[in-house]
Amino acid sequence: MQTIQEYVEANKQRFLDELFDLLRLPSVSADPKFKGDIEKTAEFVAQKLKEAGADNVEICQTAGNPIVYGEKIIDPALPTVLTYGHYDVQPADPYELWDTPPFEPTVRDGKIYARGSADDKGQFYMHVKAFEYMMKNNVLACNIKFMIEGEEEVGSANLGTFVKENKEKLKADVIVISDTSMISLETPSLETGLRGLSYVEVEVTGPNRDLHSGVYGGAVANPATILAKLIASLHDENNHIAIPGFYDDVVELSQEERDELNKAPFEIEAYKKDLGVQELWGEEGYSTIERTGTRPTLEVNGIWGGYIGEGAKTVLPSKAYAKISMRLVPNQNSQRITDLFKKHFEAIAPKNVQVEVKPHHGGEPVVTPTDSVAYKAAEKALTDTFGVKPIPTRGGGSIPIVALFEEVLGLKTVLLGFGLNSDNLHSPNEKYGIENYLKGISTIPLFHKYYAALSK
Repeated sequence: MQTIQEYVEANKQRFLDELFDLLRLPSVSADPKFKGDIEKTAEFVAQKLKEAGADNVEICQTAGNPIVYGEKIIDPALPTVLTYGHYDVQPADPYELWDTPPFEPTVRDGKIYARGSADDKGQFYMHVKAFEYMMKNNVLACNIKFMIEGEEEVGSANLGTFVKENKEKLKADVIVISDTSMISLETPSLETGLRGLSYVEVEVTGPNRDLHSGVYGGAVANPATILAKLIASLHDENNHIAIPGFYDDVVELSQEERDELNKAPFEIEAYKKDLGVQELWGEEGYSTIERTGTRPTLEVNGIWGGYIGEGAKTVLPSKAYAKISMRLVPNQNSQRITDLFKKHFEAIAPKNVQVEVKPHHGGEPVVTPTDSVAYKAAEKALTDTFGVKPIPTRGGGSIPIVALFEEVLGLKTVLLGFGLNSDNLHSPNEKYGIENYLKGISTIPLFHKYYAALSK
């Protein structure tokens, strides 16, 4: 029997080649023109699960994109781990900001540059290859199920229905997800919480048509200007979100909890240098670590209106738009926050424009236990692989289905992520370290081994 390290080293190039083939498939869920590629990607994942040794592999159709399911039940008396991931990716736009084509994986300085490399193709595929090792070496210590979906980047609109209709199929003891990050390869960490999400689009309408800015400027309200003022008013002078009731349900951390979080290694100058900024910005009274993991936020994700083509066009636009996301913390509720935003935005709009708030999708914040068998198994596995005990952290991102799994399946989740915050998720030049990928494959079998042992 080969050790996992020997197996990874012997199969390193094949593991990379297979991931590259997966990354070449432009499985963008937000754009219908990629629907064919979504289908091809689901087929790819299903085939690789079969080759790794999974039984009952299915491509389960939904009202949207398909979900790939597979399982290996070696003994019903043993615990069962449900592995979740997603094969869909964010749009690669703007393409011109990529140094190399987003769907042609390129290795530079030990990192794989491609859309989806870290989020989440590289991370979920680690589980497929770890499963392959456990099957070929007869060391699978517990039952395993896979559920790999294709709509996470657009809010997992159909996953809830699938989960509710397939409770028996998805019956397990714990869920493991690798779609998060760690502090560094030198300082591994385990995320113990995720923020929720409320995502909206706003439309501001002024005149019934675009107008000549010389003839009408100064007499008619410009929707782009009004939108800018409305957005600017959503934060006060302390960068506190200025929506009445927004913080009513926020659970404040104790000073002890804050002190513990801030023990994580963080170099503010290196952080600023990496981002190319002179100063940081955020809610007064909180550290950067707290702002990005334990405090709610409101951010403009896109804003547009009027003429944005080459050259000049002196126009007063009829409409202006923005997409806005709000990250939420325990015990905030995404629907309540969406309602509060809509009510406030409509209330502060002047009478010289009309505004419409269109909710998109949302999800609830979650905190995962650090005293569970699964967490302890993940902690031991990471300690074995990296040589140091992982630090518990709070994640700034959102995986809305974690709360759904707990509500519908009654299952807690372990966030066993191997990405880095510097991986340019959702941005041009997304990347994922080859070492992160291979260490993930090496760690996952240890998690299964320890989970089965500690569950006895």
